[in-house]
Amino acid sequence: MNIYIYIITMAVVTYLIRMVPLVAFRKKIENRFVNSFLYYVPYSCLTALTLPSILYSTESIISAVCGFVVALILGIKQKGLIVVAAAACVTVFVVEWILKLM
Repeated sequence: MNIYIYIITMAVVTYLIRMVPLVAFRKKIENRFVNSFLYYVPYSCLTALTLPSILYSTESIISAVCGFVVALILGIKQKGLIVVAAAACVTVFVVEWILKLM
């Protein structure tokens, strides 16, 4: 019976978190600081979540940094997702192979 209480509690909390901002803020937010903060929050959260995974997903942090730099450069140059991901993977593979030879 406790499992149902937990499920109902999670559902209520999830519903409240999503509905309170919609009910509380009916009109458009006009504050420039709040708008700029809300604009950059998804990018900063995504970076904070993915960067540690990128750096510690390989055997060596050197290969991870090299792959990240290649992906960053190709992303800045507006290359496609497949090209960026493939180039980063190949870079990590080659750097790991070179490091094993040393």
